[in-house]
Amino acid sequence: MKFKLKNFGYLLKKNSFKIFKRCNSNKNQQAVPNEQSLKLLNGIRVCDMTRVLAGPYCTMILGDMGAEVIKVERPGIGDDTRHFGPPYVGGESCYYLAVNRNKKVHVIVLFIAVDFHTKEGVEIIQELAKTSDVFIENYIYGKLDAVGLGYETLKAINPRLIYCSITGYGSRGLLSDIVKPGYDLVASSIGGLNAVTGPEDGEPCRVGVAVTDIMTGMYAHGAILAALYQREITKLGTKIDTSLLQTQVAVMSHIGSDFLNAGVKAPRYGTGHRAIVPYQAFEAGDGQMFVIGVANDNLFQKFCLVI
Repeated sequence: MKFKLKNFGYLLKKNSFKIFKRCNSNKNQQAVPNEQSLKLLNGIRVCDMTRVLAGPYCTMILGDMGAEVIKVERPGIGDDTRHFGPPYVGGESCYYLAVNRNKKVHVIVLFIAVDFHTKEGVEIIQELAKTSDVFIENYIYGKLDAVGLGYETLKAINPRLIYCSITGYGSRGLLSDIVKPGYDLVASSIGGLNAVTGPEDGEPCRVGVAVTDIMTGMYAHGAILAALYQREITKLGTKIDTSLLQTQVAVMSHIGSDFLNAGVKAPRYGTGHRAIVPYQAFEAGDGQMFVIGVANDNLFQKFCLVI
């Protein structure tokens, strides 16, 4: 399918710019939050320099809570997920629509958003950062610093700015130096999720949904809310550093604890559970699959009475 990025409309003047046509996703998918949630972040402006899933998921939640989210995309290409299809609806990828509601889209022209080597492009983004409360990006670590869009530069322009950086493997350490792009599949494999997913006698499997990306977006969203609260006290912004790998390790939960505290490596259990039975999928006599989840003795007694 040929893709042509639409003109979303903007007006650029010296030292100011306006954006301001709602993203097409609003036509096809409306968030239905309650009235209170719409007001929580009313008046908060977010400069969204993210693409694909983790960052856009974070900014979508902020938008759901009432923030004004301005999404900056590459000219002629846009967010990578615009091309993740089929299926498409009205020329838009359903994948893109899933995480880009409640956003305004600003497409920077002159190809300045592609490599950030154009002075005018950097100045436009700096101008936006000057009037933003939150700046969030998920580029390879150090890329924005090199062109004048790093935290220290933007903090000097706007001391109240909350700068959130989402990377694949963090801002320091071996992996941050040698593994550059961050993808859910790779981070899930390094972090151990795929190793414990799949049939008992089979190979490691990718989880059906990019949970590492999504959880990273949720962690980033929570950190931004905490930073906004902190700013009410300190009157200053801050830098938030999060990554796919940090998230993946954090959500390993009891599996990570088993290894760290007892040296026990978790095998793959298929649909089953290491410590709870029955808690898995079964095949019925007619070939249909069903699940039983009985997680304590009280429920097990009731389960036995039923069957």
